[in-house]
Amino acid sequence: MKVLKKTLLLATISGSLFATTASAEQINLTWQMWTGSEADTKGWQHLADMVTAKYPDIKVTLTTTGWVDYWTRLPVLAASGQLADIVSMQSLRMPNFYSLLEPLNERIEADKFDIGAFTPSIIGGMSVDKQLYGLPYDVGPWVVYYNQDALEAAGIPLPKPGWTLAEFTDAAKKLTKDGKYGFGITPQNYSVLAAAWGDKYVNDAGELDLTNPSAIAAAERVIGFPAKDKIAPLVPSSADVGTFIQGRFNSGNVAMYVDGPWSIIGMKDKAKFKIGLTTLPRDDAKELAAVTAGSGFGIATTSKNKDAAWKAIQVLTSPEALQYLAEQGRALPARTASQSSWYKVAAKDITNGGEALDYSLAHSVPYVITNNWAAVENLFNQYFPPAFGGSADAKQTMESIQSLAQQ
Repeated sequence: MKVLKKTLLLATISGSLFATTASAEQINLTWQMWTGSEADTKGWQHLADMVTAKYPDIKVTLTTTGWVDYWTRLPVLAASGQLADIVSMQSLRMPNFYSLLEPLNERIEADKFDIGAFTPSIIGGMSVDKQLYGLPYDVGPWVVYYNQDALEAAGIPLPKPGWTLAEFTDAAKKLTKDGKYGFGITPQNYSVLAAAWGDKYVNDAGELDLTNPSAIAAAERVIGFPAKDKIAPLVPSSADVGTFIQGRFNSGNVAMYVDGPWSIIGMKDKAKFKIGLTTLPRDDAKELAAVTAGSGFGIATTSKNKDAAWKAIQVLTSPEALQYLAEQGRALPARTASQSSWYKVAAKDITNGGEALDYSLAHSVPYVITNNWAAVENLFNQYFPPAFGGSADAKQTMESIQSLAQQ
C-alpha cells in the first residue's frame, strides 16, 4: 500500500510539473533581415536558433530579402501594419526609419544592460536625439585599401595609420602613370573624407549645410583629385559608381580607394595582388575623425511581444552571437571584445589590416547625416562627376546640391 501511495504521489507531482510546462505560453517572434547569399541566410538562421536555445518559449521566424528590396519594402510593410517584431536597421538609414522602432533607453537602464561593451561611434549611429533605437551587431570605419605591389614597385613606403593628406597626395601622384591612377574617388566619398578632415557639412541643428566655407573647402579637395591633381579617373553619374571604382581597384587600374571592412571577403578572390589597409588621410594639422557605419536590430513599435523581442535582440547581439559572425568573416563585431576574432579570419593576409582598423576605431565618430541623406547622396552622384571633369567648381557644385536638397 505504501508503494502504491508513493507511486500516486510521484505521478501527481509529475503531472503538475507537466501541466506547468505545457501551460508556458509559446511566443512567436518575426524578424526581417537582408541577405546576400544562402550562406548569409544560414548565418542569420543560426542566430535565430540561438534565441530559442536560450529562451525555449521564444521562437524566431526569419524572413529575408535582398539589400535593395529590403529598403524598398520596409516603408510598404510599415504602412500596411506588417512590420516584423524585430526590424534590422542600418545606421545610415536610422534617421529615416527610427519612428518605426521602440526607444530602448528605459529598457537598457532597467536591465543595467552594458552599452559600454560596444564601440561608441556605432551606438551614436544607432541613436537619434540621444535615444537608442537598435542594438548594433557590426561596425565599420571607412579606410583606404591599397595595392601593396604597386606601392612597392614605385618605391613608396607602406602608409602607416594616421598618415596625412600631404603624404597621401604625394603617394597618389607617384602611382599615377602609364594609364593607371593613384586613387579612385567617388562622389559619396565627399562626406566621409570631409568628416575625416574635420570639415562640417551639417550644421549644429542637424541641417544640411554644404555652402559654408568648411564644406566648400572639403569639396575643393575632393574635386581637385581628378580635376586638378589628375590622380583619379573620371567616373560616370551613376548610383553604382562605387562598384565601378572597386572594379578598377581589383583589376589593378587604381592603386588606392576608400571602402569599408565589409568589402574584404569579396575582394580577396578578385584582386591578384597583395592588399593592404590604412586609415583615411587626415588633415595635416588635425587628428583623424573616421566615420563609421553599421547595423543592428530594433523592436517595431507595432510589436505585440516587445518584452520577448527585447530578450531576443540581446541574444542576437550577444558576445556569443557576434563571435559566431566574426568567425564566419561576416561582420566586424560592434562589441570591441569580439573584434580580434574577425581580424583573424577576414583580415588575415591583409597587410596592416588590424592596425588600420584599430586606429580608425580609436579615432572614430558617428557618421553625421540628415534625414534626407539618400536624396543628398543621389545629388552627389549627379553633380560631382561633371565637376571632376572640370565643368563646374566646388562652390557651384555645392550650391546646386544644397538648393535641390531643400526642395
